[in-house]
Amino acid sequence: MAPAYWNEAKRALARRDAVLAGIIRSHPGIALSTRGDAFQTLARSIVGQQISVKAAESVWGRFAGAIEAVEPRAVLRAGKRGLARSGLSKRKVEYLLDLARHFADGSIDVRAWESLDDEAVIRTLVEVRGIGRWTAQMFLIFNLMRPDVLPLEDLGLQRAVRRHYAGGDDLSVAALREIAQTWVPWRSVATWYLWRSLDPVPVEY
Repeated sequence: MAPAYWNEAKRALARRDAVLAGIIRSHPGIALSTRGDAFQTLARSIVGQQISVKAAESVWGRFAGAIEAVEPRAVLRAGKRGLARSGLSKRKVEYLLDLARHFADGSIDVRAWESLDDEAVIRTLVEVRGIGRWTAQMFLIFNLMRPDVLPLEDLGLQRAVRRHYAGGDDLSVAALREIAQTWVPWRSVATWYLWRSLDPVPVEY
């Protein structure tokens, strides 16, 4: 299901930005969606680091099959040995166990996020080993569906902005940020449509 703000955001972006207006018209009937479960979303992001989407799906399937359920306490019960049997690297096993500990001991409290702004959620998430700012921003967009996230480090966003706004030339981070000012407070939505201009199949995390 699309976020409640989606249609309002589409209309606002199309009015302000001719490039986005064209992209939005070219991709009707699709919208941002989420898998919904916070722990699974973050675990998937760790499993998928530095490998192809196809490889990530394969490893995820083995990981999910190696534990009782994809939830924090089951991951902790499986331990290093149990997780390693799914083909995960030693480092990713350590990251997943650290993530599970943060959920199990309450260091990460999903219910508290409703009252936190984007940067406060990011600060909480980057305390987990294996989660950096980009992963936290993807979580804000795809799980919490926050409307105004601008992942400046995202290579897909950078490539789309170069293509559509700079004739393929390189752009500084400052220039990208300035272009994105037009999209406030819907920068997540603008980013999502710019991703679609490169790959029409929506990504789910």
